[in-house]
Amino acid sequence: MTIEIGRFDGEWDELRQVIDLAFSAPWSEAQLETEKRVWEPDRSVVATDGKDVVGHAGAFGFSMTVPGGQVPVAGVTMVGVLSTHRRRGILRDLMRRQLTGLYEAGEPLAVLTASEPVIYGRFGYGLSSDHQQVTIKRVSRELRKVAGVEDVRLRFADPQESLAQTSAFHNAEALTRPGMFQHNENFQYYVTHDNVTTALQGASPLRCVLAERDGELVGYTHYRTRRTDKGFVDVVRVHSADLAAHVALWQFLLDPDLLGETTYEHLPSDDPLLMLLVDPRAARATTLDGLWGRVADVGKALASRTYAEELDVVLGIEDDFLPWNAGSWHLAGGPGGATCEKTDRSPDLVLGVRELGTAYLGRPSLGLLGAAGLVEERTEGALAVTSRAFLSPRTPWLDTGF
Repeated sequence: MTIEIGRFDGEWDELRQVIDLAFSAPWSEAQLETEKRVWEPDRSVVATDGKDVVGHAGAFGFSMTVPGGQVPVAGVTMVGVLSTHRRRGILRDLMRRQLTGLYEAGEPLAVLTASEPVIYGRFGYGLSSDHQQVTIKRVSRELRKVAGVEDVRLRFADPQESLAQTSAFHNAEALTRPGMFQHNENFQYYVTHDNVTTALQGASPLRCVLAERDGELVGYTHYRTRRTDKGFVDVVRVHSADLAAHVALWQFLLDPDLLGETTYEHLPSDDPLLMLLVDPRAARATTLDGLWGRVADVGKALASRTYAEELDVVLGIEDDFLPWNAGSWHLAGGPGGATCEKTDRSPDLVLGVRELGTAYLGRPSLGLLGAAGLVEERTEGALAVTSRAFLSPRTPWLDTGF
């Protein structure tokens, strides 16, 4: 029987069964209810075998920060094919239909977090951000002295009652760093309730601590405590307005009563925490992949961000999956904005759309990709100039899983 790819017009319970089988995950009713709340039915693309749904790809509509501003982005989620129907090209067809729909709707970029990263490169996704997973033992918790910490007052707050404050604080910070997206009402609910990114075994309810100075909110943290075979603080997020607030929050998180260590899976790669530890061996840190980005519309995506210095370059883009992206693109711009249009000129640089996705959010990667032979320089000096122009003052960071 022929597999059909199209929009989903069924109900959540039918889709839930497919997701449960595809991911083989023992999610709780509370976690699945949270997913149902944020689900956007109009964005669900499914594969059907007769009357049976055998594959799915969904997406959230995000306003995500890129260098110089915000763009509409599709946060791809709940992608899976039933094990009974693998190796038939169904995932490829789902990805192509989804990306084509984004292009037609005017959304220039798709992002996702990958359960298996090697899968998505063949569809043009490149690694756009990373972060650090850190574990710090309580006996090695000491931080260097920072002025102003004593002026920061910490207090416990109910995560729901403080949600308006913390969401406004988060969204203001999100405007300043590529890879972060605005928490709308649904995602405000999502980040304070159990969802499928949450490991619940042995965990306390979500806890919130606010950092204030002279009555003004200057930071906050969400975390859980776990009393398993070894007790620890499981940090969910830390946001701060300045270094003193940041250190005050981390001093609190690193010195828990009755718990032996603190873990955080999403520490930004440019966070000062590791530099502030008195003992440089105190933290066990592992680099993890964060966002994977896929440019659906090269011209619109490159014209939607700014550049660290003036740039006038022709990029030869290779894209076998979305043919409208392939060809030469004239990119001209700088800190004030940019234009990007198709051209007949010969390219100064040649790169795949996967490499473009890797560099798009400003990660320091374009020059490294060239050093690895993944970007071809045809005009001398073009790679160095373009690499500098693509950089962001702040390292891209995904603070919220989805």
